[in-house]
Amino acid sequence: MAEIIVAKSAGFCFGVSRAINMACDEINKNKNIYTYGPLIHNKEVIADLEKKGIHVIENLEQVKQGTVMIRSHGVGQKVYDAIKQKGLQMIDGTCPFVKRIHDIVKQAYEQKKQIIIIGDGKHPEVQGINGWCEYSAIILAEVEQTEQTQFCNNKNYTVVVQTTFRKNKFDAIIEILKQKGLQLDIFDTICSATAERQQEAVALSKNVNKMIVIGDKSSSNTQKLFEICKKHCKKTYYIETICNLVLNIFDKNDKIGITAGASTPPAIIKEVIGTMSEALKDAVQNNGGSEEELTFEQMLEQSFVTLHTGDVVKGTVINISNEEVSVNLNYKSDGIIPKGEYSRDASIVPSKVLQPGDEIEVFVVRVNDGDGNVLLSRKRIEDQKGMEEVEAAYQNKTIVTGKIVDVVRGGLIAMVNGVRIFIPSSQVSNKFIEDLNVFKGKELEFNIIELDKVKRRFIGGRKALIEKEILEKKASIFEKLEIGSKVKGKVSRITDFGAFVDLGGVDGLIHISEMSWGRITNPKEVLKEGQEIEVIILDVDKEKGKISLSLKDSQSNPWTTAAEKYPVGSVTEGKVVRMVPFGAFVELEAGVDGLVHISQIANKHVEKPEDELKVGEMIKVKILEVNTEQKKISLSKRKAEENTEETPKEEEKAE
Repeated sequence: MAEIIVAKSAGFCFGVSRAINMACDEINKNKNIYTYGPLIHNKEVIADLEKKGIHVIENLEQVKQGTVMIRSHGVGQKVYDAIKQKGLQMIDGTCPFVKRIHDIVKQAYEQKKQIIIIGDGKHPEVQGINGWCEYSAIILAEVEQTEQTQFCNNKNYTVVVQTTFRKNKFDAIIEILKQKGLQLDIFDTICSATAERQQEAVALSKNVNKMIVIGDKSSSNTQKLFEICKKHCKKTYYIETICNLVLNIFDKNDKIGITAGASTPPAIIKEVIGTMSEALKDAVQNNGGSEEELTFEQMLEQSFVTLHTGDVVKGTVINISNEEVSVNLNYKSDGIIPKGEYSRDASIVPSKVLQPGDEIEVFVVRVNDGDGNVLLSRKRIEDQKGMEEVEAAYQNKTIVTGKIVDVVRGGLIAMVNGVRIFIPSSQVSNKFIEDLNVFKGKELEFNIIELDKVKRRFIGGRKALIEKEILEKKASIFEKLEIGSKVKGKVSRITDFGAFVDLGGVDGLIHISEMSWGRITNPKEVLKEGQEIEVIILDVDKEKGKISLSLKDSQSNPWTTAAEKYPVGSVTEGKVVRMVPFGAFVELEAGVDGLVHISQIANKHVEKPEDELKVGEMIKVKILEVNTEQKKISLSKRKAEENTEETPKEEEKAE
């Protein structure tokens, strides 16, 4: 016979019970009631209070008049001052154990002592305590963190601890602080009820083969209970309500322990115990007695399957009406999948994907929905399978695909089979994305980089994936590139020294000297960003990831015909383009320059080329020498002028 053992301390603690009672009493007196933050860490309770007219606020700006109730975890002094300043009524629901910590911290801070809070810095209780020393406290959550923290030996320290903190970890941190030789005033402010609950969880989890921990996923003390029980009983299940528990994992020989967090209401615990007791009782009855001892009615009953809330079973589709699916479960009543419970994907319409006779897997939400039918859901199975897929992807470092359903502060929300994954903005890409809304509605591939099932915290990342793809793409492109070949690309960026060209995932550089056979002073004279061009591969350095490009086609190299176009002894015209101490360079055509040595500028002594020539000036020059291999041409302005003067004399002689 299965045995269920319930922890004596399971459920509401004194502080939570006190806060709930205060809230319920106030409902009958006042209509405008607000709680500063959730009154306790339990969504079911908060939702129930909301229905009764008690609304949660996170900012006093949301309230113009009415009564504000301080949450059981407490708040900082500034909140009290602000409530008073706005002239609002106030009810203090702070747990008396937490309130005592506030008084200790306030008094120590006024005495110029440094406050140390041992606890989770993200927890509202710790944040509230810190508010009584103007948020100047040193907050320690881990032993390693304490070892690494630097302290001043000439200071006096007052130490307090979060009421739900684990006692053994608190003792370990205190031991390290003592070893550092600090002047300490230590207050063990762990709630006695919390310590008792944790000790009872240790003893119970050691004595059973399966353990159930009931409580809200955001509850710190429930999370700690789960960690404690999981350490001693591997088959420990963390649920918020009976709907989260798959009952067919239990059998008649189990010894089952049940505990619950301080914010778990008695009704939820009672429902879990009652449903499990009924399920285990049915299991015993269905396995007992012989066929001869059963009446016809009993045998008929036994021909049906036994269903419990939380079961996952198979059934056959009977019909679909108004997108509500009727399912034969081989049970005494048919099952109903209500509209909206078939899939997380709103685009999936049951009547278009199902037909009578199809076998489907369903989750039993409730055995009797009030009308005698079994309430079913396929959406819950998607959630479970989605969770398994996400967990497997995290463990195996595989890629998942999710649809971006929302853009929130700091990142994106993606859905993977019903599981919400947060992708921080820093992990969306390998570069800054100004407007994340461009991803909304799109499907993206990413990795699961962080996972915490207890806190339902799932974080995805695309940055490493994108960087890996870029490296693979670059490697592929580098393998294909051949020196001397022509490829097409798009100008991605222009600088003073050249232009970068995107070759399909990797950039190459055209140096300014490789943009034209002619002389240019700025790359923008030749190219513009976004322009599609054909380039020649000059060099590929795979190790450094560099590609050198050129726009200068060898077939259009003006030096190949320079000797023919400018024979020695001929006179031609050119433009002065550059001065040097020993002469001037003259451009004969785009890409072909010649040098007029200073001795060949004039029929007189020339001190500086600038005395006789100006950049941009057109002059006649005589070709003295052409060296196409070294791309050099020697010119003479002086001899060109002598030639000009001699020509008329020759004509006169001819006459």
